[in-house]
Amino acid sequence: MPEISRRAFGGLVGGGAVSAVAATTATAEAAEATAAERPFEARPAASGRRPNILVVLGDDLGWADLSSYGAPHIRTPHLDRLARQGVRFTDAYSGSATCSPTRFSLYTGRYPGRTPGGLAEPIANRSQGLDPTHPTLASLLKKAGYSTALIGKWHCGWLPDHSPTKSGWDEFFGNFGGVLEYFSKLGQLGTHDLYEGDAEYRDLRYYTTVLTERAVEYVGRDHRSPWLLNLNFTTPHWPWLAKGDEEAGAAIAAKIRAATSQAEVSKALFHYDGGSVAKYVEMVQDLDAAVGEVLDALRRSGQEENTVVLFASDNGGERFSYNWPLSGAKSGLLEGGIRVPTILRWPARIDGRQVSHEPNFSPDWTATLLEFGGARPDPAYPLDGTSLAGYLLRGRELPERDLFWRVRSQRALRRGDWKYHRDASGADHLYDLGADQREQADRAGDEAELLGELRRAWEGIAAGLLPYPAG
Repeated sequence: MPEISRRAFGGLVGGGAVSAVAATTATAEAAEATAAERPFEARPAASGRRPNILVVLGDDLGWADLSSYGAPHIRTPHLDRLARQGVRFTDAYSGSATCSPTRFSLYTGRYPGRTPGGLAEPIANRSQGLDPTHPTLASLLKKAGYSTALIGKWHCGWLPDHSPTKSGWDEFFGNFGGVLEYFSKLGQLGTHDLYEGDAEYRDLRYYTTVLTERAVEYVGRDHRSPWLLNLNFTTPHWPWLAKGDEEAGAAIAAKIRAATSQAEVSKALFHYDGGSVAKYVEMVQDLDAAVGEVLDALRRSGQEENTVVLFASDNGGERFSYNWPLSGAKSGLLEGGIRVPTILRWPARIDGRQVSHEPNFSPDWTATLLEFGGARPDPAYPLDGTSLAGYLLRGRELPERDLFWRVRSQRALRRGDWKYHRDASGADHLYDLGADQREQADRAGDEAELLGELRRAWEGIAAGLLPYPAG
C-alpha cells in the first residue's frame, strides 16, 4: 500500500491541463496573475490590530470559471488582480455540493449533517433552517467585538423563525431563499424575496447591481470597530439573466405568478429553454466587475491594508460552467461538484503572488477567520474545520487530516492526494488526484487496502452525524 503523505505545496498553477490552457489562451490580466506566482510562504506579524473580514461568495461558480483559474473565454481582471495580491488556492473545496449545506458549513464551521437544517440539500420550505441558538461565525465574532452584516443570499431558512439577524448578523439586506428572478425579486417560494432586515424591500433593478451598491456603502462607512461582511451574490446562479435582460426577466416573473405549484415555480426560474455559454460569460464578468467595485470602495476607505478578503464559490459549477479538467458538477461529489475557486488577500500580513495546493474546505475558513479575529469557538459546538492561520501567518505545516463530504446519494473523503468516492449507484472508487484530477483512472482494484482504510474513515465520521430523514 502506498504511503499517504501530506501533499506538497508550491509551484505555479494547479494542474498541467490548466497550466497549458492558461499559458496559451488566458487574458493578459490572467497571465499576469499567474505568471509570477510562487510557493506559499508566510510573512512575520507587523501589527496586532484585528482585521476587518470581507467574505464574498459567488453562486454556482465553477472551479475554472475565472481566467486566473484557466477559463479561456471569460475575462475576470478584478478577481485575477485579487489573486495576484494574495494567495490563490488550487485545491479548495466547498463544504457540500449544493447551496445551503455549504452555507451551513461556512457559518457554523461544522459538517452540514451536524444540524437538522443542514440535511436539506438545499433548503426548500419554511420549516427548515439554521437554529438561531447555534453559534455562527457572525455571533462568535460579534461576541469578540465585531460589527456584522450579511448582504445577499442567505438560504438558511425563512422568516419568521430564521434570519441572519437571529443568528449573529447585526444587519441583513438580501434574499432568504436560494434563487430569485434578478429584476422582480420573485423567489423560489413564488413570493417577493428581497428584504432589509425583516421588512420587504422593493427595487426592480438588476440584483447584482443592488447588492453591490449596498456593499460599497457598508465598507465605506466610518466604522468604530472591526467588521465582518458576508457578501453573497446570486451570480451566476440561474435564471441566466444579465443587465439589460428586463424583458426576459419579466417573462420568467409572469410564469412564476401564474404557477400553481412549487414545481412550476422552480421550472420557471430554471427556464430550461434559456441561457447560453455567452450569457453565462456575461454574468460571470458582471460578478467580477461587482467585486471590483467593492474592492475599490475598500481601498478608498483606507481599510484595504488590514482587511481580510476571502473569495470563493458555494459549490461547483452547473449547466454552462467551465470546469476543465474536472469531472462532475453541482450536486455531486466528483471534483467538479465541490472544488471551487478560492482566493485570500490580507496585505498587512500575507504577501501577494502566491499559490497554495493545500487541500481545504469551507469549515476550515470558519476556524481560520475566527482565529484571525481573535474569537473563540464555542466548546459546546466543536468545529470540524482546521484553522489555516498558523499555516498562512507563521508557515506551520498543517497536520494530516481528512476532508469529508456526505450527500444523500454519494460520499467522498480526501486524504492527501487520495480521494475515496462512492457514486449514486453505490459503487466505490479511489482516485489519485495528484496524477488524475479528472478522476478517470479508478485505482480501487489496485489499492484495495487503502480503499478500505478510507472507507472506514468516512464511515467513522458519518456515524457521528444526524441521519437523513426518510423520503
